[in-house]
Amino acid sequence: MATRKIATVFGGSGFVGRYVVQRLARRGFIVRVAVRDTVAAGFLKPMGAVGQIVPLFTPITDEALVQRALDGAHWAVNLVGILAEQRAGDFDRVHAEGAGRVARLAAAGGVARLVQVSAIGADPASPSGYGRSKAAGELAVRQAFPAAAILRPSLVFGPEDAFFNRFAGLARLLPFMPVIAGATKFQPVYAGDVADAILAALERPEAGGTIYELGGPEVRSFRELMEAVLAWTGRRRTLVNVPMGLARLQARLGEMIPGKPLTRDQLLMLGRDNIVAAGMPGLAELGIAPTPMDMVVPAYLARFRPGGGRRVWPEATAKRPDTVLSDPISRAA
Repeated sequence: MATRKIATVFGGSGFVGRYVVQRLARRGFIVRVAVRDTVAAGFLKPMGAVGQIVPLFTPITDEALVQRALDGAHWAVNLVGILAEQRAGDFDRVHAEGAGRVARLAAAGGVARLVQVSAIGADPASPSGYGRSKAAGELAVRQAFPAAAILRPSLVFGPEDAFFNRFAGLARLLPFMPVIAGATKFQPVYAGDVADAILAALERPEAGGTIYELGGPEVRSFRELMEAVLAWTGRRRTLVNVPMGLARLQARLGEMIPGKPLTRDQLLMLGRDNIVAAGMPGLAELGIAPTPMDMVVPAYLARFRPGGGRRVWPEATAKRPDTVLSDPISRAA
């Protein structure tokens, strides 16, 4: 009887990680889920057979524990990332040093394939600490494990996302919808497509050493995304542009709040478009047809509609200058 192969997924209990773990389990892998909170990762176990999915306590900053998680692994995926620092230097410790540590120990341990999940916006010249640290992580991975595939997704959407769900919640609570950096463009990509891209990069030898930028079929400005949220949730709200000076003040104050709803570093990221660069390989080169937003997002935002989505309200289809979008998104309302 053939020995089952092992795959280690760092950050496997996160938003995209759960999709990756599920796909690896379906392919018969023993999946080690390397996380900081093994109890919280327990929800992943029913995705596989008994004992197939194994949460391991593995802070990415701990050399010995990272090595233990990789011992005997055939494939490895690093999804660990943070959007805000709890203390100075966290971006570098997690995105740069952590990614480099995984790659170095994976190479030393004989791991056959490695996928590093970075982000569009990774750039050593980025004004954002997030963007610079992501670029440093990519460099560290390529130096330690030259055959690693690096994936850079744009804004990722799906039922568990922290973007559309957050703004749909605001639309339910506030009499207006705040818009910061409304002209900044995004290319939202479905979490399931990102997971499929990760598996494709692991399975295809030719993907090794390549950087892929992952975006969906639509490019939308931040303002257009807020209009879409209003259309999908059937809410009539005025879109209010927040001046950057006020946004910076709010971010400075927000950094004192646990959870940091908005940081100054995130404002710097909002100053740049988050779309696939011309000529970069992406989903198509990995054999994946991108999923449009209106095939997925309206269903999981239904709970934010008036009445909790149990009945169709007139607001859902009312055409107002501040909520109507061009097709196909307007049809999804």
